[in-house]
Amino acid sequence: MANHKSALKRVRQTETRNDRNRYQHKTTRNALRDLRATSDKAAAEKLLPEVTSMLDKLAKRNVIHKNKAANLKSSAKKHVSALK
Repeated sequence: MANHKSALKRVRQTETRNDRNRYQHKTTRNALRDLRATSDKAAAEKLLPEVTSMLDKLAKRNVIHKNKAANLKSSAKKHVSALK
């Protein structure tokens, strides 16, 4: 275990950030899954901006790579545009 006060604080901060990142990443994956499962175009078009925003935030905070976010957004938009 860490001995310095600053190291103990760093452990607490890292744990808090890991929990937050894990929660946000899982929430985004679930939203993306729901979007892909949707066959109704109107509902999918309503969900798309929310999912896109979530992915952008994850990429901005380096939870996921920016190219991965771009690929996921692209595939989501393709899915929505293919719906009837």
